[in-house]
Amino acid sequence: MALSGDQVRLPETAAWNAYVARHSAGNLLQTSQWGTLKSEFGWDWDLVTVGDPETPRAGAMVLYRRLPLKLGTIAYVPRGPLVDWADTSLVRELLDRVHQVVRRRRAWACWLEPEALDGTQAVVALAALGYGPSSRTIQPRSTILVDLVPDEDDILKAMKSKTRYNIRLAARKGVTVRMGTVDDIDVFYSLMTETGERDAFGVHTAAYYRRSFELFDAQGQVGLFLAEYEGEPLAGILAFVVGKKAWYISGASSNRHRNLMPAYAVQWAAMQWAKSRGCTVYDLWGIPDADEATLEAEFTERSDELWGVYRFKRGFGGQVVRYVGLWERALTPLYPLAARFYDRAG
Repeated sequence: MALSGDQVRLPETAAWNAYVARHSAGNLLQTSQWGTLKSEFGWDWDLVTVGDPETPRAGAMVLYRRLPLKLGTIAYVPRGPLVDWADTSLVRELLDRVHQVVRRRRAWACWLEPEALDGTQAVVALAALGYGPSSRTIQPRSTILVDLVPDEDDILKAMKSKTRYNIRLAARKGVTVRMGTVDDIDVFYSLMTETGERDAFGVHTAAYYRRSFELFDAQGQVGLFLAEYEGEPLAGILAFVVGKKAWYISGASSNRHRNLMPAYAVQWAAMQWAKSRGCTVYDLWGIPDADEATLEAEFTERSDELWGVYRFKRGFGGQVVRYVGLWERALTPLYPLAARFYDRAG
């Protein structure tokens, strides 16, 4: 089955989202909600599946980034496709179908960035079908997964002592955490803007955060958590759940009262919420792309780029994992030109 974003019907999206939720590599970036979100901010999308649409055997939510001058598109599958990489015939069937669909969208290349661990069968399967590893990365290649299966006391015990101390310090100092609504998106955006200016990174628009909240809130799959002190918002995060997985995607904090450790309080509240929703894994979403030995060796030494973020996230325990990264296959000999246009367009 192949349906474009403006043709997808509710029965198909419901069946697909159920498949994403139960798949071992299911990810919120493969849901129809994510496709809808991106379509409202400059992308197009397709849903491609193999098997009965009600019970897919494999599939992909494909995004399209338009190239300048109406030259065509780049097809991109974020954290997908969802397929058993050991089943070579199924992988081939799915990707052949994906290639047929994206060619109709005038795609010059197909990019895949699956949630498959580095060194696994996915690497062999991708290479066999003409894909090669890309020098670019869109989603974080490395991340930390926190196990939410143990009880809360044991989850806390698995954290670094300083992180446990900071969580408890925030509570002792009077920091409270509440779940926000769509009406609190402007507060969250204000914190995001402050954080982006402080740490020199770009942020989405308030409309983008609001729409992402609305789309996933309709399915009960998002939580906006705000840490406050005497009524003043100090930190906030957006966390998402799909199936038994949760993701911390966006986080922000004020320049004020940082000594009260609100970022620790709000992160712990999100983990507790995810666990209460039946999640078994909490993805902290992005750390420096280095092997764990290097990460640990430079844990206290580096302060550039994502290293400060890594120290914060590493304090919550969990397991460092590294995915295969982005793989690409040209669909036209002119693809190198299209890639330059894509990079220039940002």
